[in-house]
Amino acid sequence: MYGPPVTNNGLSHVSALDFGDPFRKHQMLCRFTQEPPLPWSAITTSLGILVIALLVGHIFYAALNRIAKVEEDFREMAELKLKAEAADIAKSQFLATVSHEIRTPMNGVLGMLQMLMDTGLDATQQDFARTAQASGKALITLINEVLDQAKIESGRFELEAVPFDLRAILDDVLSLFSGKSRNKQIELAVYISDKVPETLVGDPGRFRQIVINLVGNSIKFTEHGHIFVSVYLVEELQSVKVNSETSKRSTEVKNGSSSSCNTLSGCEAFDVRNNWENFKLLHSNGTYKLPNTLKDCSSPETSQTVNLCVSIEDTGVGIPLNAQERVFVPFMQADSSTSRTYGGTGIGLSISRFLVELMNGRMDFVSKPAIGSTFVFTAVFKKGHTCSQLQDMKLRQSEALTTVFKGMRALVVDGRPIRASVTEYHLKRLGVQVETVTNLKSAIAAVGGGRNGDIRSSETRNINMILVDKDAWGQGSGLTFPKILKDSRQNGRTRYSSELPKMILLATSIGDDKTDTAKAAGFVETVIMKPLRASMVAACLQQALGVGNKRQQGKGSPPPLQSLLFGKQILVVDDNKVNLRVAAGALKKYGAIVECAESGKSAVEMLKPPHKFDACFMDVQMPEMDGFEATRQVRDLERTVNEQIDSGAISKEIDRNIIKWHVPILAMTADVIQATHEECSKCGMDGYVSKPFEEEQLYRAVAEFFESKLTSTA
Repeated sequence: MYGPPVTNNGLSHVSALDFGDPFRKHQMLCRFTQEPPLPWSAITTSLGILVIALLVGHIFYAALNRIAKVEEDFREMAELKLKAEAADIAKSQFLATVSHEIRTPMNGVLGMLQMLMDTGLDATQQDFARTAQASGKALITLINEVLDQAKIESGRFELEAVPFDLRAILDDVLSLFSGKSRNKQIELAVYISDKVPETLVGDPGRFRQIVINLVGNSIKFTEHGHIFVSVYLVEELQSVKVNSETSKRSTEVKNGSSSSCNTLSGCEAFDVRNNWENFKLLHSNGTYKLPNTLKDCSSPETSQTVNLCVSIEDTGVGIPLNAQERVFVPFMQADSSTSRTYGGTGIGLSISRFLVELMNGRMDFVSKPAIGSTFVFTAVFKKGHTCSQLQDMKLRQSEALTTVFKGMRALVVDGRPIRASVTEYHLKRLGVQVETVTNLKSAIAAVGGGRNGDIRSSETRNINMILVDKDAWGQGSGLTFPKILKDSRQNGRTRYSSELPKMILLATSIGDDKTDTAKAAGFVETVIMKPLRASMVAACLQQALGVGNKRQQGKGSPPPLQSLLFGKQILVVDDNKVNLRVAAGALKKYGAIVECAESGKSAVEMLKPPHKFDACFMDVQMPEMDGFEATRQVRDLERTVNEQIDSGAISKEIDRNIIKWHVPILAMTADVIQATHEECSKCGMDGYVSKPFEEEQLYRAVAEFFESKLTSTA
């Protein structure tokens, strides 16, 4: 055959050929000249099948391992969850215990201070005791702040909704910082618009915490000038227009040739909204522009909501421009160096802003270095007109003061109109009719019978007191007013026929020498020290005018607590003897008949029906048997007796003809953990009073209960 000889490579084929020749055989040999290619398709197919099989096996293997790992992780997470819950409970219990142990002695301190204030103290001693009490309350607030972080982390940070008096809270804040402001000779004042309701419903403790933090910062960073706290309704501000041209610089306040900024203290303030020109507009018609950052946060007004705008203005060092962006960042300060002038943790503003946002408000500020800062925040509360009990208590508490000063007329002499308006605001709270004058000519005319026609003589002849600011027209200028007035009278320029009214000096700070000078000039011995608060002004006026009496409050209708507690048999249970004494003293002050027990076991024996007690105040944490267990046992005893009465085994005439035994048990708790309050309800307690309790809190705790009990027994 044809073709080159090729070695046999095994790739050949022999085919037989038949040409019809029987003598010859023919065959055909076929062979390839090249080796055949490899069977790649078969190889790749086999390999693909193998890979797929391996992948499927790996997937199954990984899935099994993953399931096992997920199950193991789930078990670990369950264990960690249990540990975390146990740690959270332990932390809450630890914080509750620490809070209780700290607040328990503070309850004794504040309780004794309150009992001290109920004794016959003069105005200065009352002020000292009240300031010490306010400082103790601030410490209690600080202890509560330690618990805030735990509440935030656990998601249980909630605001209270209780009625409160906004003006009383701001008076307490002023009392707290009065010593520091006097030492620095800083004007510290509060002004609240008349349109702000007397009673609001919200969280007074958190609101007080915000204001204390802002005022405290202002006190810390202000060395001269003033700190002015003003409160208005948001819609009230939106109805007044600020003239930016006339507000940038203040008008002149003259006592000769000197001029100064027309602010509270005369020092320049960066925020011009509290200048006198704008201050006046708030009491007239116009349009006021809120800061743009606060406009959006204004909640829609309803008939039941009150949208407040609170401003804290100071003339301090201001905030550097490069630090203003991080003002609300926790633990950040404008000066974070170790050699910084001012201390602090830097968390106060961030907490305050968080609280403001919880109140459906917003906080913002304006500041300029070396001029001062103004922090403004809004907060939404509910109107308190539905809480008639609190309003009745407030009304009766203020009756003694308003009846003493009702119908009296006062003349306020001060060269600074804003400061004079602040004095007028506090006097009007006491029921005093007030006239203000800002210059010597008007003051002499007012006292002399209104010869210039500015003030009607028929009104001014009945002036009972003249209040003169020590720095009315400059440093110490007010001390000369009595001499100027007497000289004017001797020269015939005034026609005041009767004896001059008593003149009372107002001062931020005054030394003994200036006090003697004032007394020699014709002022009464009592000096009203700033910052002004209604209670302090009332005490000083009583002492200066010789009217009223602290014991006079017992005349007429009794206080609401006395009307509720008088003659009631109260059992107080506490293992701390100081707290027993404080609680017993507070209740006895309102006419209650108090017996004490020092353990839960003793309380159970004393509350075993039949007994004589109308209510029980029981401490929560006590040795041997705590208040929770004692309450459970008392409820079990009452349940047993009630079942016997229902079945007829025991007559209801067993004692006092009581059909169903259920003595009100109020927990006296020194911690504010929500779990404690829940435990109080679970064990059968009717309410709780947080230590140290005050009159308002005590009234809210017992008023509804005693009234409902009287109704049911009637």
